[in-house]
Amino acid sequence: MLSKEDNEFLTRAGKGTPMGEMLRRFWMPALLCEELPERDGPPKKIRLLGEDLLAFRQTDGRVGIVEPHCPHRGANLYYGRNEQCGLRCSFHGWKFDADGNCVDLPTSPPDSGYKDRIKLLAYPTREWADMIWVYMGPRETMPELPQLELGLVPAASRFVTKKWQDCNWVQSLEGAIDTSHFSFLHKVLATDDEAARRAMSRAALSDQAKPDDRVRWVQNDPRPRFSVLGHDTGLVIAGGRKTDGPELYWRIAQFLMPSHAYTPAAFPGEIYYGQTWVPVDDVNCWIYTYCWQPDRPLSNSERAKFRGGFNVHSEVDADYKPLRNKDNDYLRDRSVQLTENFTGITGVSEQDAAIQDSQGPIQDRTREHLGPTDIGIVEFRKLVMGTARRLAAGEPPAAAHKASRYAVRSGGWIAAPDKDLATVMTERFGHDRGYIGNQYGLGD
Repeated sequence: MLSKEDNEFLTRAGKGTPMGEMLRRFWMPALLCEELPERDGPPKKIRLLGEDLLAFRQTDGRVGIVEPHCPHRGANLYYGRNEQCGLRCSFHGWKFDADGNCVDLPTSPPDSGYKDRIKLLAYPTREWADMIWVYMGPRETMPELPQLELGLVPAASRFVTKKWQDCNWVQSLEGAIDTSHFSFLHKVLATDDEAARRAMSRAALSDQAKPDDRVRWVQNDPRPRFSVLGHDTGLVIAGGRKTDGPELYWRIAQFLMPSHAYTPAAFPGEIYYGQTWVPVDDVNCWIYTYCWQPDRPLSNSERAKFRGGFNVHSEVDADYKPLRNKDNDYLRDRSVQLTENFTGITGVSEQDAAIQDSQGPIQDRTREHLGPTDIGIVEFRKLVMGTARRLAAGEPPAAAHKASRYAVRSGGWIAAPDKDLATVMTERFGHDRGYIGNQYGLGD
């Protein structure tokens, strides 16, 4: 358990908080590219890390993310005009570009230099991997974008969307890296073949898993043997479970600083899945959900499956809110809970959300009692809280400046019981921490 003070330290992400300042030293997704489809289109209100902001795509295609209030007299630029590479305030016509520069001040004499002294707060942006990324930290320490593999493969080989979550970002992320819960939360109860197929479509643990092999091993062994390895940009969190023989079935997840996680199920040739958490404020977050196949394009049928809710993806409305959510009790069906799956809720993503939301807007960790399968949670907290404390003492996060080391994979493997995790990783990925950057020319 954590003290009340440590729980506050871990979960608060606003400006000036230790964790909030740490998060601001990393690039994070702010929007999907599809949310700003038009040049000179309408600006979009967004909220990140407790800050209200505006995003817009200007005439030359560049994306700006700026504070919403004009520095003249505070009018909201949301009501302004996006025109000729800048947002023009509707109150008195002051105009600002994507970098926050005042490019026109029609209320001042033409020869005045006043506009050169006016600045709108603007954050750097990049478009990459179908997402618009933002950096909200000091400009002098701005790192390169993290080289997550989904951004290294061709666009045809990835699928990216996002979903809203009604709880603090930390407890949602902790739910994802706690892979022991698959033995219960996503458990399939069906016994006949047709019912099993229906349940698996709702609670598939990997793209090609079969109920009588990997899923059965997960369900039959709720006490995986966990190992955790640190690396340059995060943690490998792996659990080994019993199989039908002497071997262990390893499910290997990755946590990448400060808020990315990869699922543990993919075998070679299968689809990889991951998520990135972005705090809206202390009690809500966006989760960017994505998958990629490094060896081939994704098919139209696979994309349709993802849009309909599969694995980390939710079925969402036009505003990216899951159709099965807190307001409608996730459309839980008690008859399904009795006969098909452990929760009666359709969808792995929605099952996760229901449990994570049920912990409260911010989980009270002073009341928790951790056990042997929670080692990944403990190491995650030590890593992010330690990084935030070191930053407060003047030491910048090292992971932020090791962009190429984000090129890692997670996944599943079957290995002899005497092999340690580093050996299993080397067998599965060719590297003891899962690094695959050399395949993309990023170095060894």
